[in-house]
Amino acid sequence: MAAAPVAAVSRIARAQAYPARPITMVVPFPAGGPTDTIGRVVAEGMRASLGQPVVIDNVGGAAGSLATGKVARAVPDGHTIGLGSGTTHVANGAIYSLNYDVVSSFEPVSMLTIQPMVIVAKKTMQADTLQDLIAWLRANPDKASQGTAGAGSTSHLAGIFFQMQTGARYQFVPYRNTGMQDLMAGLIDLMIDPAANSVPQVRAGTIKAYAVTGRHRSPAAPDVPTVDEAGLPALQITSWHGLWLPKGTPRDIIAKLNGAVVEALADPTVRRRLADLANETVSREQQTPAALAAWQKAEIEKWWPIIKAARIKAE
Repeated sequence: MAAAPVAAVSRIARAQAYPARPITMVVPFPAGGPTDTIGRVVAEGMRASLGQPVVIDNVGGAAGSLATGKVARAVPDGHTIGLGSGTTHVANGAIYSLNYDVVSSFEPVSMLTIQPMVIVAKKTMQADTLQDLIAWLRANPDKASQGTAGAGSTSHLAGIFFQMQTGARYQFVPYRNTGMQDLMAGLIDLMIDPAANSVPQVRAGTIKAYAVTGRHRSPAAPDVPTVDEAGLPALQITSWHGLWLPKGTPRDIIAKLNGAVVEALADPTVRRRLADLANETVSREQQTPAALAAWQKAEIEKWWPIIKAARIKAE
């Protein structure tokens, strides 16, 4: 009996011309932030092939789990789609007691973007290289502070991984956003932050950059070395985004939405706008539902043991 409504919805969805009305993209963070901007750029790019607008619904709170839960509970007819990341679809599954499963409650549509993190510090930090920074942190245990976007955020996990790789010890300071203003003011010492958020301040000279955590230098900050070049090759961490639908969404609808994403990500204007945010558009091979599912699985296998070993709890 429980399966009957889902089956009925699937039959109706196939019978109607999809999409029958505007599509809602649920974004798990407030308007104006990097995730919101990525969602809006991609949503606008999807409009032409879908023939309907994709409307942004910002649902903040609980590290994005409120928004992700809203998508999980939505009618699986393709008119509600969720923008997610390593926080919402990986870390939250190990940190929060959720009323949905980060894997089995969703249908992957496509991975969208990937960007490195940047290891940055206040402008007055005496260290000039990443190795100097590590040496200073080791010489001053528990005296420094790193700003994060909260428990289980990519910046928090990056900090824990950094401590594991270097033996450094310092305090984490959670913020509703990232704490960039406090870093610029010198109230905290360092951050490991998405490039889209930190590179503009590096360019402006208000903070110092030591390394990007990707495999290659960021086009947005070509003068900043990679962690490999800076002598810490194990610290490869990326911030990434993808799109998911509620479990049970018909395959033909998933395929149509995937096609809209592929078309949007091939648009030079969309790619340029994402690049301006220090985001790299993923390759065509990564833009399949199967590729997003495989990426998510690999991220869970990497980060869940680290989260559990660090005993990260919801704040």
